[in-house]
This record gives sequence, C-alpha cells and structure tokens, in this order.
Amino acid sequence: MKTKLNRRQLLQNSTITATAFAINASTLAVGPQDVGVEWHDVREWGVEGKGWDAAQTEKYFDRLPKRAKGDVRGPVWSLSRHSAGMLTRFRTNASEIWVDYELTSSKLALPHMPATGVSGVDLYATDQAGQSRWVAVSHPRSQAVKTRLVANLVPGQRDYTMYLPLYNGIESLSIGVPFESTFEPITPRATKPIVFYGTSITHGACASRPGMPHPAILGRRFDRPVINLGFSGNGKMEKEVGTYLAELDPVVYVIDCLPNMVGHEVAARAEPLVRQLREARPNTPILLVEDRTYANASFVSGAQQRHAASRGALRAAYDRLVADGFQQIGYLKGESLLGKDREDTTDGSHPSDLGFYRHADAMEGVLRELGC
Repeated sequence: MKTKLNRRQLLQNSTITATAFAINASTLAVGPQDVGVEWHDVREWGVEGKGWDAAQTEKYFDRLPKRAKGDVRGPVWSLSRHSAGMLTRFRTNASEIWVDYELTSSKLALPHMPATGVSGVDLYATDQAGQSRWVAVSHPRSQAVKTRLVANLVPGQRDYTMYLPLYNGIESLSIGVPFESTFEPITPRATKPIVFYGTSITHGACASRPGMPHPAILGRRFDRPVINLGFSGNGKMEKEVGTYLAELDPVVYVIDCLPNMVGHEVAARAEPLVRQLREARPNTPILLVEDRTYANASFVSGAQQRHAASRGALRAAYDRLVADGFQQIGYLKGESLLGKDREDTTDGSHPSDLGFYRHADAMEGVLRELGC
C-alpha cells in the first residue's frame, strides 16, 4: 500500500536529496587525499603559448622575456606575468585526473569574471573523431590548488589539453594520475603560432574558463599553437611591445588594440606598428581588427563617436599601407565581432562566452584567407 506524504514531508525529503547531491558533487570536485597518485611537473615537457623559452623568462610561465621588464611600461610587464593563452598537452588512460598548482596572486576572481576563468585550469580531451571537447575546469578557492579535476572517465587512452589561468600567474603546475595509469607528455607543437596582440578582450575577459576566449577557440579550430599577448587596459600599439612581437615568427599577427585606444592614438601608432612588424617579418600576414561595438552604443552618448574616430583612423592607416604596396594585410570591421542582438557581453564591453564564440566566427574566415 502506498503511503501518502504531506507537503512538509515532501519538502524535507527534497532538501535531504539536494543536500546529499551537493555533498557528492563537492566530493567529486575536491576528491579524497591523493594517495596513489603519481605527479608530473609540466615544466618537464613544456607548455605552448610561450613566445620565449624558459631561459629567457624571469619565471617559467611569464609571457614576455625578462629583458622586457625595463623596456615596456610597468602595467604591461605586470600583466605579462599572467599565463593567458598557455596550455599543456598529455596522453593518458587514467580514470581520473588531478591537478596541483600554485597561483601568483590571491585575487582569484574579478567582479565581472569568475574564478574559473581568472584562476582556473581548463581540461579538454580529443574524442574519437579527433575533435577537442571540454571535460572539466577547476574551481580555485585559494592560491594553492590541489584537487581531483575529474573522475569516472570512460575507459580508454586519449589526448588531453589543459589551458592555464587567464588573469593570474602560475608558480608551479603538476598533473596527477593514478599509479596504475599510463602517462605520456606531448611535446609542444613546433608549427608556427597565431600571435594575438590586444586588450583585456584578447587577454580573456570575461570568459567563464580559460578555453573559451577567441584565441583559444581559434587555436582549436586551426589546430595550431597560439601566443596570447593581450594586456588588459594596456593594448596600445606601442613600439616597445612591437619590438618583442617582431622577435616572434608567427603564421599571422592579429593586432586588436582599438578597445584601449582613441582616434588620435590609432592615427599615430597603427601604421608605424605595421611597418615595424613588416620590416622584421617581410612575408608574415597581419590582421588589423577594429574595436567591437559597445552593446549600449545606441543609448550612451559618445560611444558611437569613439568608435567612428578610432575606426576611421585605423582604416586610413590600412588604406595608406595598401597604397604603398603592402600585401597580406587583412582588415576586420568591428561591427562583425559581436551579434546585432547585443546579448553577448558581460558589461557591454567584454564578451561573454557567446561573445567570444562570435569573435572566433568573425575572425576565422579572414584568417584562413591570410594563410592560417
């Protein structure tokens, strides 16, 4: 005979079930003590997304060489200590994967960006069709993170890609698997990278996790390494940064600095930067990108004028370069970067994951035309 439950009993049972689920979810995320786990320091085989090797950088996970410290402005140097764009790859048949890393800063999140994106590590796996698919992301609660990233993996050996934090630095990083598992480091690819130079948007704000900014998405689509030189609030087409860009040998440069610049700055710096890069790399394509349109530009006074001034200056520089015989110079209009629905930013300026996906869609075609 069925027993009827009154409303209070139903609510109590629901609460118990929800609590039990939360406990189980927490256990999966944090995991038991790492008994029986074998650790592998990623510095033993390397990361992609570094333009300079470990001998040239002050810290292993820095994005600029140590000699840049006295050349670039202080904020650019400070932001270059973030590990944005870096990833490491490995192969294993493990049923679970652990991670142990130490962050440079105790500032784990931003007001408009979660800790998973600012300070998390993001795990992808290659499926049977050869596509890279998301698996898990860490949820940092302190500078020292030691956690089981994922458990109960479907049996089988596969390749994994782990993206490093976007808006925090890394002091050390190790990957753990059970002792009985196989583990094979995958050496960073030697193919030419795509080099992105830009602003907080290029840097990764405000992706929910490190695999979601458009440089990372495009890296997966092109199956190519990416070097992310986005410097939040400080992507200003400076010749000092250009000096270090010119040391790299990419398949293409993507110059996406307009969100940090106004018209007169663009007029003064865009053409010299292109000429600086082309002198060092005569055959390397360069893509000039306009600023994305503010989501509230039709309502806020001055936004449209700012867009018009900076875009007009960039287009004028592009036209002069083409008239001077420069080839392999691409141009991407800012209006194409986000959707007309204006539903793809976190704050009207920085893309959400949807906004980054649309950025990647907008850039993919022109990058293919330029040889990616």
